[in-house]
Amino acid sequence: MKRFTALFIAATMLLGGCSSSTASTSEGEQTTARTSEQGSTEAISYKVGIAQFAPHGSLDNCREGFKQGLEEAGLSVVYDEQNAQAETSAANQIAQSFAADGDMDLICAIATPMAQAAYNAASQADIPVVYTAVTDPVAASLANEDGSSVGNVTGTSDKLAIDAQLQMIRDFMPEATDIGILYSTGEANSVSAIAEYKELAGNYGFNIVESGVSQAADIPLAANDLVSKVDCITNLTDNTIVTNLPTVLDAANTAGIPVFGSEIEQVKNGCVAAEGLDYVALGKQTGEIAARILNGEDASTIPYETITEYQLYINSEALASLGIEVPAELADSAIEAE
Repeated sequence: MKRFTALFIAATMLLGGCSSSTASTSEGEQTTARTSEQGSTEAISYKVGIAQFAPHGSLDNCREGFKQGLEEAGLSVVYDEQNAQAETSAANQIAQSFAADGDMDLICAIATPMAQAAYNAASQADIPVVYTAVTDPVAASLANEDGSSVGNVTGTSDKLAIDAQLQMIRDFMPEATDIGILYSTGEANSVSAIAEYKELAGNYGFNIVESGVSQAADIPLAANDLVSKVDCITNLTDNTIVTNLPTVLDAANTAGIPVFGSEIEQVKNGCVAAEGLDYVALGKQTGEIAARILNGEDASTIPYETITEYQLYINSEALASLGIEVPAELADSAIEAE
């Protein structure tokens, strides 16, 4: 990997022969200093591109967690941060730009469409890609069935706790039968999640009613149609839908039915509850993997990881507006999303 180095001879003199130290750059970043064989201190910095598919809370949390993970690993990193604004063409342009950057040491790709674009572009430039917020890396062609990498790429999955989500919805809505799911047909992670929902829903006495959209402009009509057919809606981590969550919430609130989220940010924004994960923690886990790669490990030898800790988040105001109470058996474990 290409590294940016600078010699800090004065720092060595101040250290009086110590083998390592830390110094601050003008941007306030922490720099790891190492003593070379000649006795001078060499500060090593890495350039990392962060490519985020869409601007919404869970992906923002992934980004910040990723940077925390690298910081805690003691690495000095210069970031180039780009956001595709949920546009596939923009995601491809960002990925190609990063791949063409001769100084790029690693690309962090946030969300499935961005991860696919980054891997396709970076594989030609031999730049490692670390992804996060990818629900199903196998379905996205980023990993093999056994979890191993398909190339110079690895990362973390935000696989939904679908069993726990269905049980939670049943606890909140004992009489419900039909659950609606709105999703983007172009997102592989959503197609995979719906298949699992359909497989498990019968175990809880539910029927899944799905509605796919090909673009954001289709969401208002699809949402209004869906809320007329179901008892509630459960969200995925579908980037197109989450970016347009207010539209879905407006349709559901008008119909008087609840929308269950899949992570804390959706609950903060108006969903009634979620059996969700902590995306900052997911990002940190991804940053730890990136640190291993920057320190010399080969991305192709690191299987992707899935976060396993989930928590029940609730929005008391949204619940109260629909006349729904937190079940007694869940009250002690529920966390208010604030």
